[in-house]
Amino acid sequence: MSQAGGTYHHGDLRAACLRAARELLEEDGSAGLSLRAVARRAGVSPTAPYRHYADRDALVSAVAAQGYRELAEHLAAAHPAPTTPDELAAVAVAYVRFALERPALFRVMFAEPCDPNSEERVAATTAISEYLRGIVRGAFPGADAEALSTTVWALVHGLAFLHLDGKLDTSGPDVVADQVRASVQALFTAPAALSGAGE
Repeated sequence: MSQAGGTYHHGDLRAACLRAARELLEEDGSAGLSLRAVARRAGVSPTAPYRHYADRDALVSAVAAQGYRELAEHLAAAHPAPTTPDELAAVAVAYVRFALERPALFRVMFAEPCDPNSEERVAATTAISEYLRGIVRGAFPGADAEALSTTVWALVHGLAFLHLDGKLDTSGPDVVADQVRASVQALFTAPAALSGAGE
């Protein structure tokens, strides 16, 4: 069976559906994402996607898992093993840039309901969490890695959505990077400033 823009081969159905879903996301956001729309875009029968995805949530989970893997690669490319607040800030900047460069995918990853039984999605989100805990353990060996990694993730994730939703200045990549770096630096300099204020 042929499809627009290429050829569909038996065995490539899952990949074809994911590609179609990503294209639809980029064009219309998650509102236009349905199994029927994916089938149309992939050039397959309306029931074909159901061979791999039980429902829309299962498809969304597969797309989100792909996004988590791409995010992990993006963060590791920014700095494979950060050990200082500056290096950690570089990873934070990469996280926010990922969100701004792939807004529809980022929203699907974090704002859309996903299939809680998706092993692929659980594995992908676990990998991100472990990556963050590893960074914190390396950069702050004496800290509670679980608590601090959650704090750092919450800060950076909040910055990503504040930028995405137009609450912070996104007039240029340098402006965004400076805001993110300043926020991460503030997180790590605040304790010293607070302890000095009480003296």
